[in-house]
Parts: sequence; structure tokens; C-alpha cells
Amino acid sequence: MERLFTRTNIIVALFLLLLSAGQAQAALGKDPYTYFFNETWGDFSEELKTARAQGKKGILLFFEMDECPFCHRMKKTVLNQPDVQAYFRKHFLSFSVDIEGDVEITDFQGKVMPQKDFAFKVNRVRVTPVFAFYDLDGKRIVRYTGATSSVEEFMWLGEFVEKGLYKEMRFSKYKRQKAKAAQQAK
Repeated sequence: MERLFTRTNIIVALFLLLLSAGQAQAALGKDPYTYFFNETWGDFSEELKTARAQGKKGILLFFEMDECPFCHRMKKTVLNQPDVQAYFRKHFLSFSVDIEGDVEITDFQGKVMPQKDFAFKVNRVRVTPVFAFYDLDGKRIVRYTGATSSVEEFMWLGEFVEKGLYKEMRFSKYKRQKAKAAQQAK
């Protein structure tokens, strides 16, 4: 009887351990380089064609660098969330650009250059992170500098672009409206 009780305790303990490991993994989220960012060969003029063919709203570029704590925070708390990943994958092609990178890319107009030149010279990125949204013609339509305060704010940014609200107002106004509505709903 005592032996059966011990086996039962061991089985229950293992089950609880596996359950808590699964919950911990869910809290950590999914790797953004696998589930948020799309694969690319670095030819953004070709990516525009792909975005059009797939019915996307545009392209999102995440300008980052290795030493950036705010980039790491975005990747570990926002870009790794399954809801964020699903929403952005549905509406945009998303790519990471290393602002210090020497890897050559082709910009939206077909010009070849290192990532760092594309970041500094073409997009004037001086601090990171920067989220730049481009329409299906390769024209930048929205730029957001810095980390968002939450998953919710980042989702609002995506909605703001996806719904075309950038044509009517600034993101700060949209964010205030969404925050007020959320507060009133409580």
C-alpha cells in the first residue's frame, strides 16, 4: 500500500511538473525570429511583390541592434506573444534590419546597399528600436521610435496602420482614444 502511494505521488508530481513547465513556456512566448519575423533574402523590392500577392496591408521593418536593451525587451515581452505574432503575420510581412549590419540588402526601389546604410542614410535611424511601416508601393507611411509600453499598445499600432487610420490622425491621438475606451469599459 505504501509503495502504491509513493508511485501515485511520483506520477502526480511529474504531471504537475510538466504542467508548470508548459505554463512557463507559454508565459515566455514564442521566438520572434521564427514566429513574428518573416524569412527574407534581403530584397525588399521582391518582398513588396510577395506582400501584394498575399493580400497584406504592407511591410513592417524592425530596425534594431544587438546592444539595444529596448529591442531585447520588445522581443522578450511583445514580439514573442502568440496573439501579436498571429495578428502581424496576417496583415504584414515583417523583417528585422540590423542598423550596424554589413549584410547587403536591396531596398524598395531596387538599390543594393549594406543594412547599416539602409538604416542610417535612407531611413535616418539613429536610435533603436524603430518600427517602420511601408505601403505596398514601398513608401513609408508610419514610423514609431522606441519600445511600446505594452502588448496592447503595440497591437494598437498595428491596428492603426492596418485600418489606414494614419491617413486621418496621429498615432498618439489614436492611442489616447483606445486607452480612454479601454478605461471606460472597465
